[in-house]
Amino acid sequence: MTDNPVFDRIKQDITDNPVVVFMKGTPMFPQCGFSAAVVQVLTDLGVKFKGIDVLMDPGLRDGIKQFTNWPTIPQLYVKGEFVGGCDIVREMAASGELQDLLKSKGVLS
Repeated sequence: MTDNPVFDRIKQDITDNPVVVFMKGTPMFPQCGFSAAVVQVLTDLGVKFKGIDVLMDPGLRDGIKQFTNWPTIPQLYVKGEFVGGCDIVREMAASGELQDLLKSKGVLS
């Protein structure tokens, strides 16, 4: 692993779970509109996912941005691969690209 325990934790989470959303709040109680939008897209598609609340851990909140070199939260991962944030997820869902990706990764039938 690395010398960064936060990166190690992120790698573990995205390895152990097929779909992960690093978000503000929880899937049941999102704490920002962008996180809520990503949860809604995945829920509408019937995708099971693990939501990880970055508000509970300031180190994780900063670490996830460094891990992907992506400045915003939420962040969606599918089979360990960073997909994007809210706008990208919404655009991909609208075009069908997200559904295709989830099917190709074996997450959506």
